[in-house]
Amino acid sequence: MLFSKSCVYGLRATLFLASKEDEEHTSIRELSEELDISFHFLTKILQQLTEVDLLESKKGPKGGVRLTKPAEEISLLDIVVAIDGDELFKECVLGLPGCGIDKPCPLHSIWAENRDDIQKMLETQTLLDMAEKGKQQNLRVTADGKFEWG
Repeated sequence: MLFSKSCVYGLRATLFLASKEDEEHTSIRELSEELDISFHFLTKILQQLTEVDLLESKKGPKGGVRLTKPAEEISLLDIVVAIDGDELFKECVLGLPGCGIDKPCPLHSIWAENRDDIQKMLETQTLLDMAEKGKQQNLRVTADGKFEWG
């Protein structure tokens, strides 16, 4: 898997939030149940996104989380970097220190090109783009495919 499980879950949760037509807070319990993600694991992921100001958290009976800005202003790269960092786009795919043009690993040139393409794709695709595509094409964001887009 290219991204950590935390990152994948963070992407799924923020896509869910982006798909909601209203701007109300969504309870973490609802997110957990809809996306079939452990409540406690999801809470930790959402805290990371709150710490970097991508999500806003509110306590109480009408509490939960919501995006801090419109979904069209949040790229997939914002989510990935917030959770996994940007090392994926800088380091050797084999984990070799000093890998680069002067001392490349066997995968260096192939990985560098693909890595840059992946980074561009994540930079140019917003949560809104993906949420709208999910709704229009009824794409799944859960293993069982039972999730209903908002």
